[in-house]
Formats: sequence, C-alpha cells, structure tokens
Amino acid sequence: MTRKYNFCAGQGWQPHAIIGQSAGAALALDLARHMARPDGTPPDVIGINAALDRFEGVAGWLFPVLAKVLALNPLTATAFTLGRNHSGRARRLIESTGSTLDEAGLAYYARLISDRSHVEATLQMMAQWDIDALLPHLPRITARCLLITGARDIAVSPDVSERAARLLPNAETHRIDGLGHLAHEEDPAAVLDLITDWVARG
Repeated sequence: MTRKYNFCAGQGWQPHAIIGQSAGAALALDLARHMARPDGTPPDVIGINAALDRFEGVAGWLFPVLAKVLALNPLTATAFTLGRNHSGRARRLIESTGSTLDEAGLAYYARLISDRSHVEATLQMMAQWDIDALLPHLPRITARCLLITGARDIAVSPDVSERAARLLPNAETHRIDGLGHLAHEEDPAAVLDLITDWVARG
C-alpha cells in the first residue's frame, strides 16, 4: 500500500473521492488513511460490495490456503483457460456472485477467463489478499464513506458493509434490491446517480 500511496503522491494526485469495488474498496479506505485533499481532509470513499471482512468459519483458513496452492501451481491458469466454452463458464461465474449480465457483459468476462495472464494475476491477488492489517484501523478512518451493496450479492454478503459501517466513524450504507456483486455493471446508471448525489451532498 505504501508503494501505491507514493505513486499517487508522486503524480500530485489529490482525489476528492476514491471508488473501489470488492477488494478495491479496502484499498480505497487504506489510501484514504494516507491521502488528503487540498483542504487537508481525507478523500471521500465509496465502496461497492466492499470486501471488508475475513472469510468466516472453515473458509477463513481454507480459502486463503487453497488460493496460495492454486497460485503456486503453474498449470492452474492453463487448466482454467483450456476449452472452448468460455461463454458458459463466464455465465456460471457471474451467476455465482448473484449478478445477472447481458450477453455483451458476459462476452467481456469470457475474454478475461480465456486470458492466461489475467487468470494468473487474479490467482496471485487472491493468494496475497489479507484484510487483517486494515481492520484495526477502521475506527480511526475519518473519511466520509458510502458503502453500497447489492441485496443479492453472494460473493460478499451485504452484512459485511453493515458491520464495517458501524466501525467507521463517518459511514453510511445503501442497499440496492435486485442486484448482486457486480451491481455497478448490472445497473450502472442507478449506481452512478447514487454516488453523484451522495458526493454532492458532502
């Protein structure tokens, strides 16, 4: 994270708001701890289906270990990208998150899961994902925060954002019915309107 902050500082970036989806929301909150707008206040943070908690129960130790094993195996990405039915695989993947995309949206994901480099990078990210360093800081992150959730999200329960909002000093949540983990792709206009209205009220 220090590397990302130094890059932003080196570019002279002082964002008014930072938007992150899923794991990106955790990165946005961590950036807000170190960055400031010209008036000295931290940037607003908008999290969409924010991944701000550990996996629960058995998954808490099984999933990270499994991700590391898969990432270390050079054949994993190759096996994942083999075959021709990438469209069907993309549809099943998206449906497993509680989202529904049109054929154009599914086609983009089919291209992604057929790209070995992309799959390898995704596995590496999953293997290195660790939220533990951020969680203790949540009560001290004073940035104004909006945590948007899709009510149908299966990948990250909306309850995760509700719990995080209770820890963050200046946070509110908004749940959108009928949308899943990829809410911003399912109904971009609704999510954009929600974000722009909230930023303007700040």
